[in-house]
Amino acid sequence: MAKWTPKHEAPEPLEGPVVATITGGTVLWFVLFLVQLPFYGWFDDHGHTWWLWTCLAGGGLGLIGIWYVRKRDAALKRSAAAPGPDPDPAT
Repeated sequence: MAKWTPKHEAPEPLEGPVVATITGGTVLWFVLFLVQLPFYGWFDDHGHTWWLWTCLAGGGLGLIGIWYVRKRDAALKRSAAAPGPDPDPAT
């Protein structure tokens, strides 16, 4: 098993506009659902109604994702603003 052990540290995670990215993806899922909705009959006739429900589920999960990343972003900002502990209490 030793040959599969990583030989270097993992890189730091990339940070970016996470809230905007998740919001954009969620809007895209809902738009795809709304665009396909008028064609429900065709999807039903061909056995592809799961396409619509997949888009709706993506939008619903995206709403949960927006809630989560907004809470995470607020927690990161609170953590950065909070005064940290004294690194050397002996001085």
